[in-house]
Amino acid sequence: MTTKPRPVTTRDLVTKKARHEKIIALTCYDALFARLLDAAGVDVLLVGDSVHQVLGGAPSTLGASLEQMIYHARMVRQGTAHALLVVDMPFLSYQVSIEDAIRNCGRVLKETGAEAVKLEGGSAMAPTVAALVARGIPVMGHLGLTPQSVHALGGYRVQGREEASAARLRDDAAALEEAGAFALVLELVPSALALEISGSLTIPTIGIGAGPGCDGQVLVLPDMLGLNEGFEPKFLKHFAHLADAVRDAVRQYGTEVRDGTYPGPEHSFD
Repeated sequence: MTTKPRPVTTRDLVTKKARHEKIIALTCYDALFARLLDAAGVDVLLVGDSVHQVLGGAPSTLGASLEQMIYHARMVRQGTAHALLVVDMPFLSYQVSIEDAIRNCGRVLKETGAEAVKLEGGSAMAPTVAALVARGIPVMGHLGLTPQSVHALGGYRVQGREEASAARLRDDAAALEEAGAFALVLELVPSALALEISGSLTIPTIGIGAGPGCDGQVLVLPDMLGLNEGFEPKFLKHFAHLADAVRDAVRQYGTEVRDGTYPGPEHSFD
């Protein structure tokens, strides 16, 4: 008799760090892929606001809406039985006031069945994180390249290369841990700095473009599957080349429809 694995919790991620076990995370936007990723043993499914870019074709994540994130999180929930489900809070859904953050983050958990939310920002967001945690809303932080601040940062570039910005990242990480965040995403941070920050915290770090010293890794699913052609940052590895497979399959379908070999007798009803 096969025993189903129990759902991953926020405490499990902290335990994994203590045991030096790497955390596996991927973005996910629908039930179909959620079932596949969950069965493959992914620890964390992140319903990222990257959906607005990757599936919506937008130039940034800034236009993602709360309703959009709730819609996709509900779909992912339907396909997830094991992984921890975390939802990105979109731009201006949590920055305006702590009251707004509590209301909107609580709505996300209530309406989607997700276990946690993710917020971008460091020390300035620590009071908000503390207020959410105090009300039973688990929070994952996000430091380094924070896509919702892309214009303020001057574009998508590595953060923390200068000592002043590295010091800010160290302080921000400590502030978020103190506020009660259960994990941090470190995006586009020099490897040595990410390793240092990871070693200074008791909560796990999940890197994307932050080197191997983080406690886990996350990638955007269509990117790592080779579906998002033309996007090839240094940190990205294609673990499949599905764009080619999709084109080949569709061309074959078209050929068989045109020449009459599909549908055949085996695909037809008496």
